[in-house]
Amino acid sequence: MRRDRYGGETMRADIQTEMGPGLRSPGSVRWTVIIWLLIGGIINYLDRTNLSIAAKPMMDELHLSNTDIGLMGTVFSWTYALMQLPAGWLVDRFGAKRMYSIAVLWWSLATLLMGACNKMSQFIPARFLLGMGEAPCFPTSAKVTAAWFPRKERGLATGIWDSSSKWGPALAPPILVAILMATNWRMLFYVTGLIGVVFIVFWMLFYRSPEHSRRLTPEERAYIQADGAGEEQQIGQARIRWGTLFTYRTMWGMILGFFCTIWIWNIFLNFLPLYLQKTYHVTLSALGVYASIPWVGGIIGDILGGYITKRIADAGVASPMNAKRAMITVCAILAAVSVILVPLVHSLAFTITLLTLALAFISAITGSAWALAGDVAPGPMVASVGAIQNFGGYFGGAFSPVITGMIADSTGSYSLAFISGGIIAGCAALCYWFIVKKPISDEVRG
Repeated sequence: MRRDRYGGETMRADIQTEMGPGLRSPGSVRWTVIIWLLIGGIINYLDRTNLSIAAKPMMDELHLSNTDIGLMGTVFSWTYALMQLPAGWLVDRFGAKRMYSIAVLWWSLATLLMGACNKMSQFIPARFLLGMGEAPCFPTSAKVTAAWFPRKERGLATGIWDSSSKWGPALAPPILVAILMATNWRMLFYVTGLIGVVFIVFWMLFYRSPEHSRRLTPEERAYIQADGAGEEQQIGQARIRWGTLFTYRTMWGMILGFFCTIWIWNIFLNFLPLYLQKTYHVTLSALGVYASIPWVGGIIGDILGGYITKRIADAGVASPMNAKRAMITVCAILAAVSVILVPLVHSLAFTITLLTLALAFISAITGSAWALAGDVAPGPMVASVGAIQNFGGYFGGAFSPVITGMIADSTGSYSLAFISGGIIAGCAALCYWFIVKKPISDEVRG
C-alpha cells in the first residue's frame, strides 16, 4: 500500500495492472449497500411527497389555499437548502452511519408531527424540522458511494440510489391515495413516519463502511481499492479547507446548475397531482395511476443515464467526469423543451407523455450531478461538495413552489409556471458545460 495525496491508502500500481480496467467485478457486496441507500431515499421522498397527495383534503378541511401549500413547500426547501451546508460537513466529519441514523429518525418524527397539525402556524415549524432532518440523506449517499465504488461505476451506482427520489413519488400516489380513501389525510403522515423509524433500526444493525465490512471478499476489496475507493475518508484528511470550496469555479458551476434543475423539480414534486386534478379534472381514484406514470419515467431516466455514462467511460470515449457533464448538458436541453410544451397541449395522454419525458431528462441530470461530486471532490470532502451543490439546488427550488402557487392563484393556470420553469431548467446546460470543467483539487481558485 501507499498513501495518496489526501492521506488515504491506495492500491499499488502492480495490483491496478493485475486487476485491469476491463476485469469483471469479483463480488456484489457494494451493490447491496446501494439497495440500502435506495430504500432510505424512497422513504425520504415519501415523507416529503405525502404533502402533495394530502393537499386537496387538507385544503378542504382546513381552508388552505394554493399559496399555503406552496409556502409549506418553500419552508421545507429553504430549510433543506440551508441545512445542506452543515449537513455535508457533519457527514464528512462524523461519518456516514452515525449521521444517517440521526437524520432518518429526526425526519421520521417530523413527519409524524405533520399528522397532528391543525393550522398553518403548526405546519410551518413541522416542515422546518422535516427540512433539517432530511438534509443529510443524499450527501450521505454520495459519501457512501465514493467509499464503496470505483470511479467508473459511480454514475450507475448513483443513478440507482438517486432514483429513490422518483420511486418515492411514483409509489406515493397509489399507496397513499389508498390510505387516504380508507382513512384520512393525517394517516398519510403517520404511516410514512413510522416506516422511517423501522428502517433506521435495520440500518444501524447491518450497515458497515467498507474498511470495517466482514462481508467483502479480498477480491472485491482489491477491485474497489484499485480505482480510488475502499475507505470512508474523514474531512481532516483533506488538504483543502471546507470554506475554500466556495472559491472554486467548478463549485459555483455546480451550485448554479443545480439551482436551475431543482427549480423545475420542485414544481413537479409539489404540484403535479394538483395540476392533473385542476387542469384535467382527474378523480381521486384515478390520480393514483396518472400521478405515478411520470415518476416511472424519472426512475428509468436516472438509472439509464448512469448506465450510459458508465458505458461511455468504459469505452474510453470520455473521462467519467466529462461523460457526466455531457449527459447533464444534453438532458437539460431536452428537459427544457419537454416542460415548455406541457401547457401547450390539451390532451391528458399527451400531457402525461411530456411530463414523463421531462422527468426522465431531469432525473438523468440529478443522478449525474450527484455522481459528479465524487469525480470533482477530494475524497474526504465528497459529502461536502455534494451538499453544497444541493444547497444551490434547493435554494433556487425554495422559490418555485410558492411562486407557482401565486401564479396559479392569480391567473387560474399553471402555464406561466411551466414555461418559465422550462427556460430555467435549460440554463443548467450552460452551467455544467461551460463552468464545471476541472476537479476542484486541480483547479486554480476563482
